[in-house]
Amino acid sequence: MNNAIRPRMAALAIATSLLTGCMVGPNYKGAPDVAGAASQQAFHRADALSTAAPAASWWKALDDAQLDRLIDDAFGASPDLQVAEAKLQQSRASLKKSRAGLLPSTGSSALYMQSKGLTTALGGSQESGSEGSSSSASDTMSFYDVGFDATWEIDLFGGQRRAVQGARAREASAIASLQDAHVSLAAEVADAYVTLRELQGRVELAQQNIRVQSQMLALEQARRAGGTATDLDVERLGHQLESTRAQAIPLQAQIAEQLDRLAILTGRLPGQLDAALASTMAVPLPPVRVDVGDPASMLRRRPDVREAEQSLIEKNALVGQRTADLFPKVELLGTVGYGATEPGQLFKGDSLTYIAVPLLQWSPFDFGRTRAGINEAKGEYAEALASYRKTVLGALQDAETSLARFGHQRESVVSLAGVLASAERTSTMTQLRAQGGTATTLDQLDVERQRVSAQSDLLQAKAQLTRDYIALQKSLGLGWAEPG
Repeated sequence: MNNAIRPRMAALAIATSLLTGCMVGPNYKGAPDVAGAASQQAFHRADALSTAAPAASWWKALDDAQLDRLIDDAFGASPDLQVAEAKLQQSRASLKKSRAGLLPSTGSSALYMQSKGLTTALGGSQESGSEGSSSSASDTMSFYDVGFDATWEIDLFGGQRRAVQGARAREASAIASLQDAHVSLAAEVADAYVTLRELQGRVELAQQNIRVQSQMLALEQARRAGGTATDLDVERLGHQLESTRAQAIPLQAQIAEQLDRLAILTGRLPGQLDAALASTMAVPLPPVRVDVGDPASMLRRRPDVREAEQSLIEKNALVGQRTADLFPKVELLGTVGYGATEPGQLFKGDSLTYIAVPLLQWSPFDFGRTRAGINEAKGEYAEALASYRKTVLGALQDAETSLARFGHQRESVVSLAGVLASAERTSTMTQLRAQGGTATTLDQLDVERQRVSAQSDLLQAKAQLTRDYIALQKSLGLGWAEPG
């Protein structure tokens, strides 16, 4: 570049950097405190639960190694996470593209041109012996040109920087969406696993109940043959046995459904987990101490709330971007090149050419189009603000409802454990009576049937308690991991 123009370009760059410090439109001042939730110190329905900060990997407190492996597999192979990761990749590329808009756009070109014309037009000499007239001999000329060009829109009023703010918010929103996918996936895998273990346990208890009721029916049929029981007594026990069998049949189909659900969640084909999960295992139970933290921390942690806030930031930036359209745009166009008729002459000093053109664009009279665009952006911001408030209130309701269900289900488990303990005491006393000759075998079988039924009720209550624990962890926004 010519030494004479370097000081001018430096001065232009300094002036430009000073001008680009202005940004029109509203600056984001943070999310609103919805109904004072940001200062709320405790959940209303936490009862005796701990306010200590909860652990992100909450499923480890269930102390089930097989469940831990399934969740790890899901995090590594779930299509839902892969979709969220792909969207994050797109948003990061979009942010990079927006940042590039702040920099000059450059290009290069190379040209070879050959023309055929009159030598006199190119300054050729006349032929000797001709008087008062010029000859028109044709000739061929070659021209070579190599150049570099650049365009740069000076961001005088911050429109492009507002676009970068919006792209950065979209990236943060995609990160929150990925984290939310982790939260939902961990909860869904755990729910399917607990349901599977509950169903397997119910099948075993149903088989026990069927055996007991079959023995009772056989005894009643023997009593009828001896004249001490009626047809009605036999029919009643037969109906009860068939009813128990009928209730057990759908459980196998439900087990298959949960096995396939777990397979898909972990990126496998249906049926590929059947052998690994065929053995019946106890339903994992929540820990004695459950940490829930406080509402303010929960709102900062929940990915859906943070995603809603990023939408608010994006729409706020859009208002500024549209406001910048009210003001002039200045674009610098420049090209530097070398041109010559011979390749060897291209890069010599006298072959240098350059052009620098400032271009001013402004549409002060657009019949309200720009103002309409600003108002439209403000409407989008108002919508995002209302959506944010709704998301916050929904998150608080979700947490409080989950806390209430978990607390009451614990009471239900305690109550049903008492029922089972009573049934077991009754079974022991009936056996003692049978040894003393005051209770029949039919009495023992009936008591055993009631004990198995109490076991089934308690099993289902425990499984529901664990599912409520899982729902609680999800409502607290736990389970997400930082993206790579």
